[in-house]
Amino acid sequence: MYYISRNYKSIFDAAGKAKIDCEFALKNLGFKNLGFTQSSIPNSTIGTIKNFFGISYALLRLPFKSTICTQYPNNKFRKLILTVARLKKCKIITIVHDVKSLKGRAEHIEKELAQIILSDVIIVHNNSMKQWFLENNTPIPIIVLGVFDYVSKHKPNQNLSNIIGKQYNIAYAGGFSKGKNSYIYDFDILENHNYCLKLYGVGFNSNNRKIAEEKSVIEYLGSFPSDQIAYSIKADFGLIWDGVSTTSCSGQYGAYLKYNNPHKTSLYILCGIPIIVWRSAAIATFVEEHKIGICVDNLKNLNSILGNLSLKEYNVMKANVYQLQDKVSRGGFVNDAVTKSLLLLKNN
Repeated sequence: MYYISRNYKSIFDAAGKAKIDCEFALKNLGFKNLGFTQSSIPNSTIGTIKNFFGISYALLRLPFKSTICTQYPNNKFRKLILTVARLKKCKIITIVHDVKSLKGRAEHIEKELAQIILSDVIIVHNNSMKQWFLENNTPIPIIVLGVFDYVSKHKPNQNLSNIIGKQYNIAYAGGFSKGKNSYIYDFDILENHNYCLKLYGVGFNSNNRKIAEEKSVIEYLGSFPSDQIAYSIKADFGLIWDGVSTTSCSGQYGAYLKYNNPHKTSLYILCGIPIIVWRSAAIATFVEEHKIGICVDNLKNLNSILGNLSLKEYNVMKANVYQLQDKVSRGGFVNDAVTKSLLLLKNN
């Protein structure tokens, strides 16, 4: 069983962190890296050159009729990997991280699907994403991941106390851009006396505030590398909400939440904090099933929801988060999904 490691250029990039954590889980399952050692070279050109030679070296070494686990997207080299793996009659497992067609970024859905499903089994985020693949006539087995992992040697311990009768601290972690989360600045014009917002990430623009900073419910606390941010977040909840509006998750990024499992979900679980999420998001099903947070239709209702939350209700959610914390920190969800994939390949 094999995988090909690569260069992940940004230490602030959640997408890179998710793929690094998948490699961690694969290694623990007994998969061997055929490529060069994993690296984090920030220069795109040097990183691409390293990836090309590392992947080429790995494919030369790939044994016939073996099993290879790939991660998508890897657009520059995926066609090469799949071509050689097929020529060598290998079994291919693909872990799907992002689907451009679901973001409205792919001109031809069929072309992207062909890139993904030229595999023997694929692992997707959730049942909503699985249903989309089925509706697009995917002919191979589909395994549902549940939630991505957030691997960490040590569990954060800064969010252990449960304090009620104060403003709740709500963390939001992620890059800030006009279309992705411009709604953030509207929190200051919502009813908000039961909470305050703690922001972590790149791109926050204080000029977009709706009121003076000293009166604002929003506090920007800076950006941190993806392997360190879990030890910096101090909060009672973590927020999952994308788009341009507080009334619903709208726009391109909001629509993607109906299929995507945001990696910040796993970060919040690792931090030991319950989650606040848009009710129509795909990950809301996971939050409800595991009783690890609150599902909200409209952020204008958040203040009253938190005002009516009892200490007992909060403690139950937090205890349920702790039950998932260990699994997320050791790569348990990817481990389970890949193990199911291997069983399918063995029985087919």
